[in-house]
Amino acid sequence: MRTNTAIIDDQGKLNNFAIEPKVYVDEQGDRTGFTPYAEMLNGRLAMIGFVSLIALEVFTGHGIIGVLANL
Repeated sequence: MRTNTAIIDDQGKLNNFAIEPKVYVDEQGDRTGFTPYAEMLNGRLAMIGFVSLIALEVFTGHGIIGVLANL
């Protein structure tokens, strides 16, 4: 017999130790390779980089090569 919080065996004794959760393997193989998730992440990072380069040129007046040459 089983209740929500403890296990009562067939002799009527209460077993109040924690009930062990079921063990399972979470396969995350769908996040590697050329998947829609990876392509969307790559596109978002490319957009962030492109906007950052435009902002750099607006604020400094030089492109990335000019900024690196002045270091």
